[in-house]
Amino acid sequence: MPQAERRERILDGILQESIRETHKMKFAVKAWSKSGRARVGLLQLSTTSSSFAQGGPPAKEIEIETPALLLTTRKGLPAFISPDHLSSLPNPDSRLLQFSPMHFMEGPNSKTISAIGGVHQLLGLHEYGFVAVPRDSILSLPECNSSNKNGASFETPCGRFLVKPVEYMKMISSMKPDLWVSLADEVHASVTTKRNKASVDRTIKWLDDCISLKSTDGALFGSIVGGCSIEERQRCAQEVAKRNVSGFYIGGFGLGDSVDERATLLHAVTDLLPKEKPRHVCGLGLPEEVLQGIAAGIDLFDSTYIYHLTLGGFALVFPLDGKCKHVSDPGISAMASDGTKINLKATIYRKDASRIVDGCICYTCQNHTKAYINHLLNVHEMLAHILLEIHNTHHYLSFFGVIREAITEGRFEELRESFIEKRRDHLLAACELETPVRLRA
Repeated sequence: MPQAERRERILDGILQESIRETHKMKFAVKAWSKSGRARVGLLQLSTTSSSFAQGGPPAKEIEIETPALLLTTRKGLPAFISPDHLSSLPNPDSRLLQFSPMHFMEGPNSKTISAIGGVHQLLGLHEYGFVAVPRDSILSLPECNSSNKNGASFETPCGRFLVKPVEYMKMISSMKPDLWVSLADEVHASVTTKRNKASVDRTIKWLDDCISLKSTDGALFGSIVGGCSIEERQRCAQEVAKRNVSGFYIGGFGLGDSVDERATLLHAVTDLLPKEKPRHVCGLGLPEEVLQGIAAGIDLFDSTYIYHLTLGGFALVFPLDGKCKHVSDPGISAMASDGTKINLKATIYRKDASRIVDGCICYTCQNHTKAYINHLLNVHEMLAHILLEIHNTHHYLSFFGVIREAITEGRFEELRESFIEKRRDHLLAACELETPVRLRA
């Protein structure tokens, strides 16, 4: 059979397979911003019912308004939040949990997880949607120098692994996520033009391989890479869009790329993608980066921002309306706060009996003070991280809710400009105050 004809038949098969899977996920755009890029959408998921035959509950319907944040997890659960505290987070905003199949390399093997009924049954979280993404920035780090044409390489707690499409699909089939991202060759921004082109070729080929090997009902998001090259990202986006996948995963950000170039790269990709399908991006975590992604038309975000904040003892405090207020005490402004977060390890909070954020309705703010969390951090109690992650997650999910409201009411551009301007002014003021503090030291 001629190569061209064979390729055409493969694409036809991929198209039909993709069409059959779309009933597991529905997405509709509800409102657009004035610029015509930022949008509010509704993502509807029918969580996997594969465990029903094994005694588990039937499938659940989940509706998530976008733009939305996927909660980063370690082996399916947030690092410091137990299942009984998940219900205290904003609902249904907290119903999407992101994990990497590589997390389970040191746990139950694929056959065991499959026999149990997948991650829903394994974790007992049947009313949550699980999103499988190969890469994260905690336990599963892409190692592009070790990747080759056969598979993608990842650094994990168990060592470095080369994951081939067939092995990856065995993981996906056993874990039965509701959404899953195809295997991608994500490279650092500093790679050569030749290596960047090869990453696009491999990612497209692996997408075809993943689809041909697919034996799960979860909705597939096709990976789009291309580094810092507009041409390569556009080429990858065009090829992935031909497969008629359920959505798109835009990877390669947060790997040495420039913030100044990011908007151009995002726009170059989203302009080529069909508007009726959701876009998911990894690597944009800061509030400013989230606003930048939403302005380019991104719907779903997964990042380790909350995890790293919590691990460092920081609490989010920025006003949700984007109007960042300056801290009146110069010492606090320069040493313990940057206008977005506060460092609760700082000694100035040792006797502070106030809540982290006045008016916040999260479990932490309703029950505990800054002084108590400062004490827990300084005696190295895990409860400190539990309380911080609950607050930080609640605060950031609320931020996404404010963004959706602003888009619906036609105020998104004003919100974004106000937030970035006030944030810049605050950082400049903090730097001016910090200089004399350092000189005195």
